Amino acid sequence: MRPDSLKQATDLLAARDYTIVCGGTDVFPGLVDRPPPAAMLDLSRLDEIRGIADQHGAIRIGGATTWSEIAAAPLLPAFDALKEAAREVGSVQIQNRGTVAGNLCNASPAADGVPPLLALDAEVELVSSCGTRRLALADFILGNRHTARAPDEILSAVFVRKPHACGRSAFLKLGTRRYLVISIVMAAVVVDCAPDHTICDARVAVGSASVVATRLPALEARLRGRPLDADVAQTIMAEELAPLSPIDDVRATAAYRMDVARELITRALRQACEGGAHA
Repeated sequence: MRPDSLKQATDLLAARDYTIVCGGTDVFPGLVDRPPPAAMLDLSRLDEIRGIADQHGAIRIGGATTWSEIAAAPLLPAFDALKEAAREVGSVQIQNRGTVAGNLCNASPAADGVPPLLALDAEVELVSSCGTRRLALADFILGNRHTARAPDEILSAVFVRKPHACGRSAFLKLGTRRYLVISIVMAAVVVDCAPDHTICDARVAVGSASVVATRLPALEARLRGRPLDADVAQTIMAEELAPLSPIDDVRATAAYRMDVARELITRALRQACEGGAHA
């Protein structure tokens, strides 16, 4: 089914179980040799859930907005990390079709879009025939491929409170090759930085080092009010990385992932405080 309006889509979901597709870049590769789902709901016609807009003091990113659209959008520097992540989502062809909602609802521990949105304190909007609700992104992604979305809900938008003009951000990712790679570790930071490089506020999120991408509140607290210098950036303490729980797998050991997380955070903090990636 391919509905023409969000209301029609939610009414259909209320009546029966569908597999939701929009770009299809996660759903179809995931089928491999399995038969297709019994019923699919294609949301690609729904302009209501596409596009980026300034709305009541927040930036609204429609769930069907593609990563190419995010990368090209004229957003504040605090969104540079998200734009950098957008350029890392598979190939250009995947970026042209893949959507922000698909990336979040797929809930892979290695989803590139999650750490920068966590660091931006993003919320998701979920719509059903019964109404609309919002959840913090941190409360939406519950585990590997597991979210708080009910079967009759559509992730219609992501909301980020409009950042301060002094906000800067950076996103860094390590993989086994430059392109088309599943992350070994990735880090996103968003900082409000004074002209003397004093950090007024900091949000740090790490992906591919836990079942879900994770914020580091102890590190964030230590950074606030401090100038970014070698002591602050390079001596990240073990207890500040304690929320992470990396695993050993074919791509890296847990110990290596922890070392990489420390290094990527350090580099991302420096990059953000020096003006970001100029995305």
